[in-house]
Formats: sequence, structure tokens, C-alpha cells
Amino acid sequence: MKSSPSPLPQGRENFAIDPFGYSLLGPYIWDLECNHAGFPIDHSVMHASERLKNPILWMAQAQAMTQAAHAVLEKEQNFELLPVQIRGVCESQYCAAALMLVGYSLEICLKSMVIIREGIEGFTKLEKKMHHHRLHDLASFIPGLSNRDTAILRGLTHFVTWAGRYPDPGSGKEQQIDDVFNLGEKHRGTARDVFDVAARVMQHTSNIVEASLGGS
Repeated sequence: MKSSPSPLPQGRENFAIDPFGYSLLGPYIWDLECNHAGFPIDHSVMHASERLKNPILWMAQAQAMTQAAHAVLEKEQNFELLPVQIRGVCESQYCAAALMLVGYSLEICLKSMVIIREGIEGFTKLEKKMHHHRLHDLASFIPGLSNRDTAILRGLTHFVTWAGRYPDPGSGKEQQIDDVFNLGEKHRGTARDVFDVAARVMQHTSNIVEASLGGS
């Protein structure tokens, strides 16, 4: 017997009607806000790729991912529909999904910093080189990161690339499971450490923005 889905909270009526379309409205909502502010966007002049590389959209997406991660971790699940023997398994995987969201929020934030620093045209030239999820590489321009900080970013990279989505990193890559445990044992990173590194990385955005405005 299937359980009925829990009702969505008030304010999610439009999502309930059209979840796919509603969830892609962000750029269009931003266009409307620009128009209301007196800065209309001419779609016939501005290419879609340029519009979608607006760093504001990227930072908003990073914040959405961050809030999603907090929502996952703040909600304790009892997995009552599962056999007792499986609930601990699912709880571990539930937390893995939260780390995936944290990692994705950092990836988006770091790439948005590059857009701000290099401009849309400059980022477009670098884009192919940045088609990866290696957070420790993407964060290499941020000063003051310790070896432990870098190790935490390496750990999050595993959860972005596979551990937040699958129990298996893929045939021939099983050693990556040991890599995750080894990072944890060597650097003793706690959940607080993970969120501290994430906060410091995201806070660097203000430095990038200030430098960009100073150079303009």
C-alpha cells in the first residue's frame, strides 16, 4: 500500500501545478525585477547565454542550495516506511545528500566569483576548463585556506561527484570510498568545520565584488 504524499506548505501552489516549469522561473523573475527597476532587458540584443551567466543568478542558486542543505539537516527523518534494519542505512545516505547540496552550493558560488572577476566573456573562454566538480581546485584562488580546509573541500567533492547520489563510485573507482574515510580520519573534520569552510569560501564573494568595483 502506497502512502499519500505529504501536502506541500502554503506558498508552493504554483510548484504543485507545474513543478518543472516553476523551478526554472528564476531567470525570468530576475528579468521582471530588472524591468520594474527601470533596466529593461532586450532579449533580441542580449544572448541567452549572457543572460544566464549573470552572477546574481548564480549567487541566488548557491543560496538556494545552501538553504536546501540546511532544510535537509534540520529535519530529522524516521524512515518509518522502511524496515528497521534499513533505517540506519537511509539515515546515512540522507546526510550524504545534504553534503552533496553543500558541495554544489560551493561549486556554484566559486564559479560565480570567476564570472564576477573575469566577466561573462572571460568566463565563457574558461568554461570548458571548469566543467568539473573539484572544489579544491575551483577554490585555489581563495587565500588563507589551510591543508585541513582543502581536505574538507576534497571530501565534499566526493559527495558532489558520487557519494551524495550513489553508494558506488563506479567500477574501478572503489578506492575512492577509502579516500573519503582517510580524509576524515586524518583531518578529523566535524560538521561544524565543514560549514565553517563553506561559510568562509562564500564570504570571499564580497572581496571579489569589491575588487571588481574598484577596478571598474
